[in-house]
Amino acid sequence: MHRALQSGKVSQFVRFLQMAPQPRPDRKFYDANRAFGRFGMRWFRPQLMAAEHAHGHIELNWLTAGHMDYVIDGRPVAVGAERLAMFWAGIAHRTTGVDTGPADDARQCNVYLPLDSFLHMPNLGRLTDTMMGGGVVALHPGAIGTDTLRRWYEDYRSGDAERGDILRAEIAIMFRRAAVTGWDELLPPWIEAVTPAAKSVAPIRYVVAMVKHVLEHLSDPLRGEDVAAVVGLHPNYALNLFSQVMNVSLHKFVVRMRLIRARALLFEGNLSVETVAFASGFPALTQFYGQFRAAYGVTPREMRARYLRRR
Repeated sequence: MHRALQSGKVSQFVRFLQMAPQPRPDRKFYDANRAFGRFGMRWFRPQLMAAEHAHGHIELNWLTAGHMDYVIDGRPVAVGAERLAMFWAGIAHRTTGVDTGPADDARQCNVYLPLDSFLHMPNLGRLTDTMMGGGVVALHPGAIGTDTLRRWYEDYRSGDAERGDILRAEIAIMFRRAAVTGWDELLPPWIEAVTPAAKSVAPIRYVVAMVKHVLEHLSDPLRGEDVAAVVGLHPNYALNLFSQVMNVSLHKFVVRMRLIRARALLFEGNLSVETVAFASGFPALTQFYGQFRAAYGVTPREMRARYLRRR
């Protein structure tokens, strides 16, 4: 009887996996910008990858049994079962080995967190540096479990905007806890900080340094030549390098990060829309409204009104 009940639960969950999620208002933006892949979750049988690839997420991997072998930027790393591993998927990676042992029903859960959402999360400190530095980490045992991942998946598949927001908030809290309690390093970060005096630095290191500068000065004017000066490169070369590595121009990256900040500020406190715009780094209110509507499909006031109605 117990096995029958368990089998029934598994079958019910598998059927749920086949449901299609409903689109969010900003899905169009993510579909058109490879640098910021939209949020996603998958449950599937662990499998090999025919070739390496890269995409605009912080990727979270969970195995219910066995282990998997990856190559990330040419470096091998093994990921075990029931530990949440995470890395910046903008660095080329590939699954090269799968061993599920005797468990025929082993499953893998992948969470794809948009890079812009991750970079906006506050108080992560060294965890952000480790991810953007090309490191691979595993959260401590007990940080999360299969039941929580299944609940997240149900929230994701529900198509309910509030459940989706709660899901993301829970991920952010999990990361904040990890930032305090620590993690296990599967691969150390290799993308070190650069300065204008640095020589013979890998291109991705320059780009990571520019990303960090943007995040630290988001409310300030951010001209391309000023950002390039941070790493001591000619502006044209720096901007081309940024676009090649990040799959988005520096200008669009800055705008996106400002929009993420503005969206958060709209839901925090009673700031006026004008204050939100300028606090997020937009020099003109008309520019803010145009960029916001283009990204989210509604005006800032309409988004805030919808949020308050749900409350």
